[in-house]
Order: sequence, then structure tokens, then C-alpha cells
Amino acid sequence: MMKKILSAIFLSLAALAATAQQKTTSTDRVIFEIDGKPVMQSEFLREFKRSIGQSQDAPTTACTYEKRQKLEEYVQLFVNFRTKLVDAHNQGFDTTAALSSELASYRDELAAPYLIDSLSLQRLLQEAYERNHYAVRAAHILIKLKKTASPADTLQAYNRAMEVYQRATGGADFLQLAREVSEDQSARDIVDPDRKTVTSRGNSGDLGFFSVFNMVYPFESAAYALQPGQISKPVRSSFGYHIIKMLDKVPYYGKSSLQHIWLSDETTNAEGKIREAYRKLQSGENFGVVARNYSDDRGSAANGGLLPDMAINQMPPEYVKLISQMPLETYSEPFHTEYGWHIIRVVKKEQIPSFEEMAPYYRQRLSRDQRSTVPQGIFIDNMKKRYHFEDYTQMLRAEKPPRGSKAKTIALPVATLNEAVAAMTDSVFRKRWHYADSMITDLSPLFAIGDRKFNARDLLHYIESNQRVEREYDYATYVQSRYNDFINQEVLRYADSRLEQDNADFRELLQEYRNGLLIFSYNDKMIWSRAMADTAGLKKFYEEHSATRSLDNPDHAPYFWNTRARVTIVTVADSNAIPSAKATKIVQQAAAKRTSNGTLRSTLISKVGKAYKDANPVEVRTETLERGKQETLTDNQWRQGTYYYPAEKGYTIVVVEQITPPTIKSLSEARGYYINDYQDYLEGQLMQQLRQRYNVKIHQDVVDETYY
Repeated sequence: MMKKILSAIFLSLAALAATAQQKTTSTDRVIFEIDGKPVMQSEFLREFKRSIGQSQDAPTTACTYEKRQKLEEYVQLFVNFRTKLVDAHNQGFDTTAALSSELASYRDELAAPYLIDSLSLQRLLQEAYERNHYAVRAAHILIKLKKTASPADTLQAYNRAMEVYQRATGGADFLQLAREVSEDQSARDIVDPDRKTVTSRGNSGDLGFFSVFNMVYPFESAAYALQPGQISKPVRSSFGYHIIKMLDKVPYYGKSSLQHIWLSDETTNAEGKIREAYRKLQSGENFGVVARNYSDDRGSAANGGLLPDMAINQMPPEYVKLISQMPLETYSEPFHTEYGWHIIRVVKKEQIPSFEEMAPYYRQRLSRDQRSTVPQGIFIDNMKKRYHFEDYTQMLRAEKPPRGSKAKTIALPVATLNEAVAAMTDSVFRKRWHYADSMITDLSPLFAIGDRKFNARDLLHYIESNQRVEREYDYATYVQSRYNDFINQEVLRYADSRLEQDNADFRELLQEYRNGLLIFSYNDKMIWSRAMADTAGLKKFYEEHSATRSLDNPDHAPYFWNTRARVTIVTVADSNAIPSAKATKIVQQAAAKRTSNGTLRSTLISKVGKAYKDANPVEVRTETLERGKQETLTDNQWRQGTYYYPAEKGYTIVVVEQITPPTIKSLSEARGYYINDYQDYLEGQLMQQLRQRYNVKIHQDVVDETYY
């Protein structure tokens, strides 16, 4: 059954719509006809090349017997596929609600790649791969700013950031400046006000090493654009403005496996002890032994100093710098960090795989990352141009001036968001705002895309459906932000609604899926389900074909049982429970008398020592073993007899009671194979009928002159 399903899906994805218009050259010829409708050589050859994974532009090579055979086989498969499609349409399979529903469930997933700009997506994937080869260490100074800040607040924050930038590039110590002015609280020490002691050391803005996807995209891009020692101008992210200083850049090696020896600064004579440990290593002592004897990290010391595999953003920067320079299975000299004294040994460093291997991972990460908006944003801009987007809030119209004005005309917006802003209340920030028609009196359009227009009521319905709990800010900024989101949503919806009409690639892809679902439904009703339900036909098929099976034919092996042995297996968990010699004798006597398994087990249990009676030390079972598909009997044990197998604590006794030579399987025993064969038989009968009904004609001379 599964083979049939996969076959149908494969063929459906390998074929274009039966009704697709084909571009043909003047030399294109008809390769076959179905019901008087031609299928051209060019179409067939294109689908054949797709089926074998050959590029459409690949040059034609010499024809071999194997190549010719492959092409001839595909001719028959493709003819069958297209003939079934014709019959499926004629029987109305394409009009069922089930088909429409199932296709709709696939459509959104199929459409997604067509609703972004593929070139910019590819650039982002390539950019991520190139950046992934390096890790950067950067420090930053943050001037906080809400994403929803007003223009005035944004300008004020930017000016403050520029002042900090001027100080940083004017010679001020960047890390000290971060401690003084950065609004990232991690830059400064946390002090207990009662005890006046430092409870947590600040990082002075030093974020350590990171690589692609570890930071928000604007920050990452700005950092990777710098060279060590350079300072960026203010960079806007969702957190605010950052001034970034590149501290270091090293090759990136993925996760690393390390052993380390660590001594806390609070340990007495920590430096002396770490140097003593280093001398032990130099004298040839094993790193793991030295770690167990010296390291203060008792968690890893018990495991020879081995740490869990870590990425660069999980390690102290000093570790990252050293690892990038150290060969495998070498250890460092002692070095000091803010955490104490260390020696590290590199056990393993990952390598960055090829771009093709990494691309699926990047796509997944990118879908959850801010940069995912870039390809879609470019796509939306392109669709606005293509479908003549108009934003009436950005357009002006001429109006007569008020009385007393000297101007002849004044310019006013064609449309405004004023009524939508006036309709807002604080409840919108608590996800409790509700729309009422009375809020809007002006129903003139705010924007248009293609033949669709949207007014302020449409906007408020969108706002009501897309509220979220957030901090309050001014209504005008809020409504403008939601208006922009609403525009983007409707532009995407409009482009989506036009995909089949305006995008030939998507139209063909969707048709391929439609054909695949259609053929699946057709095959299920006409072949697969019929074979499953037709018990009388299957029985007759078995009776006719089982007689043709031969043990000498390797292809017929699934239809036969190999030599089989009926065995009784006695397992004793512990030899001390009952001696093997005594147990073997009891088992042999039971076999001669054809004693039941239950009686044999009771007899053995009665001989078990008292210390083992509660441990259930004996198991008895009967099995049928098939030669070549079991590991119990060796080649010379396929005869009646008793065989003993010692184990680590106990033993097993196997009694071979009966040997059955190879025999043909019954219908119930080989049902799966015969159903599969019966389906092939029914399909052959069906295709013979369909080829006659639709007057299928294969032009063999064209087939013979088709090369690839």
C-alpha cells in the first residue's frame, strides 16, 4: 500500500497539469495522444528529466541501453498517469469537496515562499553563512528608547547617543564610559545598599563573543561591519540606540568540548597551585587526573575536568580567544580571568558545514528573527508598485481657503486617521477595546490596492482583532503603527489572491499538487481500496499465482517460509538457583513426555534453592524460529535435540522439537505481498481498459528519436 502511495505522489509531482499550455518549438513533435489530445515531446522530456534529477539545460549525451530502457519505462508511467488524469476528470473526482478542502490545507504552505522576495532571502542566508565563520567580541553603550517612541523622543535619544559617540571617539575609555552612561544595567556593578558591598560585577558593556543570530539583527550587522578597535555611530534596535565598539574577532568553530582546571581567587595560593598543576601536566601526567586532584570545579573535576559542549557565547572571552588558536588535544598555559586561574584543554572543535547543509537551519532561525521582515518587506514594496497601491493619507488635495485668507488654495490630506485616533481609549493597551460603527462617519477610502479599497471602519476592525497588552503611548503613534501593519496585511492578502493568476511557477506547482491529490483519490477508489475489499478476488488471485512461485527464484523469497524450528526455550537467570546439569535433565525428560510449559516450569521451580524462590528465576516459552531470521540456533543445530547456552550469570536451554522444511506461505501469512501484487494486477487491467477507451496512441518513432 505504501509503495502505491509514494508512487502516486512521485508521479503527481513529476507531471504538469494536463491542461497546461506548452510552448513548443517548430521541431516539437507529438509523442503520444490521449482521447485525441496531443502531449508534446518537449513536455515529456522536461518531466522525464525532472524525474531523474537531470538539469533541463544538461547537454545530450550518448544513448546507452540503460538510458534507453529508463526512458522507455517512463513513457509507460507518464502515459498511465496522464490517462488516469483524463478519466479522473471525466468521473468528477476533481469536483469533490474533499479534494478542494485538502488542497486548501496545502495552499498556504505552498504559497509562503512566493510571498517573500527570494533574492533578498538568499542574500540573507548567504550573509548568515559568511558571518558564521567568525565570532566577534563587542562592547556597547545603550541609550534606551521604546519601539513606540514619538518622533520628539526619538530625536532626543538620538542626540544623546551622538553625544556619547563623540566622547567615545574623542579619546574616552569606552568601558569606563559604558559604566558611567549606559542604560544597560548589566554594565554597572550591583551594590547591596545595606552592606555597601558589590553583589554582582558589571560587564562594563563588554558582551563577550557572539556569532550570527545571537544578537538582534541591527546590532549584529553593525558589529560585523566593524574592525577591532572601531566604534560605530548610534545604531537603532528595538531596545534603543547602541554605540558599539569591536573588541576582537576570531574564527568561529561551532561548539567546543573542553577540559579545564580552575582555581578560585579565594583559594589559598591559587596561582601557586595552578602552576604546580601545570608542571604536573608538563611532566606527562594525565589531564583528567590533574583536574581531579587540583580543580575547584568539583562538578567537572569528578569527570576529569570535562565540561558540557559549549558555544562561544557560553564561555568566558578568554576561553574563546585561546581555543581559536589551539590545536586539538593540546592544553594552555595557566591564565587569569575575573573568575580565577585556569588551564584548558581542547578535546573537540566543530567545523562549519557547507552552505547547503546549513541553509535549512538558517531558514528556521531566520523565521524567528527580526531579519525575516526584510524579504517580506521588499516583496510588499514590489507588490505595491505592481498593483498600484495608493495611500490617500499621504496625498494632498486642493481646497478653497477660509474666508479672509489671501491664499487662492490650500493643500489638505485626501484622507486622515483623525477619527480612528479619536476612537482610541486606554483599554486598547489592555486588549479590552471594542469597535462601534458610530466611531466613524467618514467612509472615504484610506488606501487602495488593486481593485480593493479600505476605510477607517476596516482599520478599526483590524485594530480590535489585533490588540495586545502593552505599555501605553500616544494614540496617534499607536494608530499609525497599526495602520502600517494593516496595509502590509492587505497587500500580502491581495498578492496571495493573485498568485494563481499572475505567477506561472506557483500556478504549475499548485496544479501538480492538485493532480497528485486527484490521482491519489482515483487510485484509492479504483485500485487500492478495491483490492483490500475484494476478498474473493484476492483469494482467487492467490490460488492462481501461489502455484507459480518457486524457491529457486530469489524474487519469490517473501512468499515462502524458510526452514523453521519449533523450540522450547528455558531461561534460568542465576546458575546458583538450579545447577545446569539438573535443569537439562529435567528439560529433556519433559520433552520426551511432551510436558506442557507450565508443568515444566513448576517442576524446575520446585528444584530451586530456597534463597531464589521469590526471585522468579525460571522462564519457559515456546517459539517458532525461521532459518536466516534468528540468532538462537547455529547452523549445525537445525535438527532435533537439546542445546545449552551459558550466560554471564545464568544459562539458556533450547529444545528443538520439530523441523519444518521450506513451504509456501498461506494467504493470511503473506497477505501484504499478495495485496500488493493484486493491486498491480488490477491496475494493469484498468490501464488496458483506459487505453482502449481513450484511444491512447504512442508515437514510437518519436520515442525512438528522443534523447537526453
